[in-house]
Amino acid sequence: MSIDILIAIAITLIGATTPILIAALGELVVEKAGVLNLGVEGMMLVGAVTAVAVALWTGNPYLAAIAGMIAGMLSSMIFAVLTLSLSANQTATGLALTIFGTGFSALAGQGLTGKAVGKMPPLFPAELATHPILRLVFGHSLLVYVSIALVFGVWWFLQRTRPGLVLRAVGENDLSAHSIGYSVIGVRYAAVAFGGAMAGLAGAAFPLLLTAQWAQGMTAGRGWIAVALVVFAAWRPFRLLAGAYLFGLIMTLELYSKAGTSVLAAIPSELWAALPYLATILVLVLISIRPGNGTSAPACLGKPFVPAN
Repeated sequence: MSIDILIAIAITLIGATTPILIAALGELVVEKAGVLNLGVEGMMLVGAVTAVAVALWTGNPYLAAIAGMIAGMLSSMIFAVLTLSLSANQTATGLALTIFGTGFSALAGQGLTGKAVGKMPPLFPAELATHPILRLVFGHSLLVYVSIALVFGVWWFLQRTRPGLVLRAVGENDLSAHSIGYSVIGVRYAAVAFGGAMAGLAGAAFPLLLTAQWAQGMTAGRGWIAVALVVFAAWRPFRLLAGAYLFGLIMTLELYSKAGTSVLAAIPSELWAALPYLATILVLVLISIRPGNGTSAPACLGKPFVPAN
């Protein structure tokens, strides 16, 4: 395998991993607050179709990305109202949100199929990316650098700031946080809104970074991988970064196996396609059989908040 192919694989890997990483970071913050939102896939699709519509209307990929974030955040509020204000079951509501997002995006995207949108341009001048090695560093759009910055930002917020400490306290012991005057519901609303915005941005990354057009179901289950990655990473941002690129590598190798790359074509492309999901199942099984579940899951994850009388 030549150096040119390796560099091409690395560039593809970075692009393919970016949406998963952004969505997973949003879900990590949501779960740290004690909320389990399984609607990531639906919010990503809502963000994607919104970004395509705005990109076609304005011709501005940055406005399209912002619109995708807003659409994801608004769709997450459906989940928040039902689960936090009306105490609906979080698992069932998250699944319903995914079904809603899938159906809504299919309906809204009927008139958008096949229409090309402009991709987000590289952040740095082309002169900095003339050499293939330099292109690995300077040849990407803003969303790639934002995804990496978010890893550090989420870690810093959770570990080094007072609001992050409050959010973690709400996820670990909501009654104690409530007893000392913190608004558990308010914190969780904010966390869900952030997770929705990140899911919407991740969905917008598909047309603006990868495909340059709308296709029904274009996220292809990446939202579910993002949810599993949070567990895989044991709710730690830097482990999440490594896990996202591991899953992204498997998906990238699938693409190159379909393209007939000699070393990779020896393994059927169908197996490459299944590997991320098989790896997800394997990781969850291994974690579940370790003593103490082998995780640092927030103690109140998925549990409704019921104030003590």
